[in-house]
Amino acid sequence: MPHPPSLWLLRHAQPLIAPGVCYGQLDVPADPGATLQAGMRFAAAMPRGARVRTSPLQRCEQLAQALQAPEALLTTDARLQEMHFGRWEGQSWNDIGRAAVDAWSLDLYTHAPGDGESLAAMLARVHSALMESWQHDSRLGSRDVVWVTHAGVIRCVQWLLRYGHAQPSSADWQLPAPSFGQWHTLPWTSMAPALAALQP
Repeated sequence: MPHPPSLWLLRHAQPLIAPGVCYGQLDVPADPGATLQAGMRFAAAMPRGARVRTSPLQRCEQLAQALQAPEALLTTDARLQEMHFGRWEGQSWNDIGRAAVDAWSLDLYTHAPGDGESLAAMLARVHSALMESWQHDSRLGSRDVVWVTHAGVIRCVQWLLRYGHAQPSSADWQLPAPSFGQWHTLPWTSMAPALAALQP
């Protein structure tokens, strides 16, 4: 039985970086074999003619290319990048230190970790991309749209759909994200009321 037209949130495969390192928008590649496997799994489920938007970071572009969607349907969108962690990127979380992480946790919405990007700024750009995908890519819910993106972006989409423009605290930010190479499927019809409420 076919899916109704949906937003497909596909997370990149396992990145090639040491465990415990903050990488955010650091442009690290993903494991090629895992990317190929993820692309094959998703391509089998992806509807024909879906619009595809990808983060410009190479771990996502690798997977977008593995889907072999026609180039005319593929758009690179900087709004789908992971959070920018500023000077924290490339450092181990242990070296960043508990005090710095705690300062961020106390003000999750407006604090910019590592003088990078705040969650408020990230939610704003994801909101912009979500509105464009709904209104234009999907033609108000009549066509499938795929985002090849990151866990943080997928959590932002879920927050916006559930809570609108409310400001999350650290205790609130317990939203699930798919594992590397996996995806969430969100039918446009079920999202329509929340998307209408999110319009400016």
